[in-house]
Amino acid sequence: MKYYLKKCWPTVTAASICMVVAYGLQVCTSLVQIQITQGLLDGDLRAFTIRIILLLLTWLAVVLCLIAETFFQGRAVRRMNNALRRDMAAGLLHKTHQEYHKQESGEYLSQFTNDVNQIEQMAWTPFFTIMGSAAQVVFGIVALASIHWLLLVISLVIALVMIFVPRLFSKRLGTVGTACAASQADSVSKIKDLLAGYDVLRFFGKDERFTSGVDAASDSMEQAKYKLTINKDGIGCGLAYVSAVCQVAVVILLGVLILNDMIPLATFMGTGTICAGVYNGLNQVSKLAVSFSASKPYFDKITIHAGEAQLPDFGLPTLQEGITVKDVSFGYDEKKPILVHMNAEFKKGGKYALTGPSGCGKSTLLKILLGWLPGYQGKVLYDERDVRDYTPEQLQQKMSYIEQNVFLFNTTIRENITLGEHFTDEQMEKALRDSALAGDLANMPKGLDTPVGEEGNALSGGQKQRVAIARALIHNRSILLVDEGTSALDQKNADIVEKSLLSNPDLTLILISHHLSDERKAQFDHVYELTPASSIV
Repeated sequence: MKYYLKKCWPTVTAASICMVVAYGLQVCTSLVQIQITQGLLDGDLRAFTIRIILLLLTWLAVVLCLIAETFFQGRAVRRMNNALRRDMAAGLLHKTHQEYHKQESGEYLSQFTNDVNQIEQMAWTPFFTIMGSAAQVVFGIVALASIHWLLLVISLVIALVMIFVPRLFSKRLGTVGTACAASQADSVSKIKDLLAGYDVLRFFGKDERFTSGVDAASDSMEQAKYKLTINKDGIGCGLAYVSAVCQVAVVILLGVLILNDMIPLATFMGTGTICAGVYNGLNQVSKLAVSFSASKPYFDKITIHAGEAQLPDFGLPTLQEGITVKDVSFGYDEKKPILVHMNAEFKKGGKYALTGPSGCGKSTLLKILLGWLPGYQGKVLYDERDVRDYTPEQLQQKMSYIEQNVFLFNTTIRENITLGEHFTDEQMEKALRDSALAGDLANMPKGLDTPVGEEGNALSGGQKQRVAIARALIHNRSILLVDEGTSALDQKNADIVEKSLLSNPDLTLILISHHLSDERKAQFDHVYELTPASSIV
């Protein structure tokens, strides 16, 4: 929490100053009210009128300070929330492929939305409120001291009570806050899964499963929030009662002082207001300090700050000789190996195919080459150097990967191909031609600026694959790994794409296919036929 307050200190400081001044002026209004009461008791109309005007001006200053505080607080919260999400993104970029995919995207989405909202409610808003409440307490204590030193003594004693009592509950609130964060993430993930399976459930008439699933996830989410709220508010009510008892103690002291002519009667009303402000302020500080404990689990998830942790260096040399797979064995489950003592060689500029039934390890091999699955036995050499010496980010600077299930961003075809990078018209035309996408664009009124829809749903499966191929080609990677990348294309367009890839002498191509005719096999330098738990040479 301190990190983000320091990071956005100009606006945080401005908002805090405005809040402090506003609450300080509110205490001043109580002192003015004491003077107004004294003027009435003395029958001094002139003094009464002047102090009424002063009271109005003081309240105007309070309102102006609160307006300014609202402006600066809004800017500070916006900047801190943006900084939170930048750091969350930086943390994801530092995860390996395996680490990232251990969690569902719904859990990450929950971090970017629910976690930030929870931090705003339990950290940012309470922080600014505490600044104002603390100022109210400090100014109130000073004002009480100016009236009589005994009021200062009892205020300090009560302040100590109100500060230390909440600490008894901070550990419990932290535990409840952790459970709430975990429940929120799990519920979001379950709802996301139901939304993704919407078509399947509707097709098989499982509407009840959809609604009951959403209801169960929603109830789990709300139950966790309810428990957190009950604990926070329950503790808050207890602290409010302690504050009320303290106020009664001060009223008794005031009565004793007035009856003994130690302070004037006019101070009773104004002093009571000041005391109420002090104890309400202490109560607010105590309650909100407890809220900070509940926000801690959300901050604990953020371990990397954007700009402070360096991403890996991308200085991978261009492939000179080739990639060699030596005696590689791998299995997602130790009892069920996928690859066993596998050997293969992919020379620079060569064209290779991997064939075999589902589950024989074709896609797994590509992910090993990409550095996504480091837990294998044996060696994979990039120009005689072990690929474990490189990061996946370095390897991916030289390789492009086209999956079976193509993902497209919810933007235009152009943006999905370029990914925000600038390319010449000639480069774009070549990529469109070699990917067989040019014919599709000719039938689209907006051409490259055609929106693809969420996850590319506005395009056919074949069109999505052609966009992915164009994306790979235009970024000019020297090694192209294709996992059934032409499976959704008709034979004519598939032949055009494969011919383009196979005729590129600078491209090292490794293509997965379930079935290859003898004629197509002849177009490759080597075809590796894999079998379950295969050992190939």
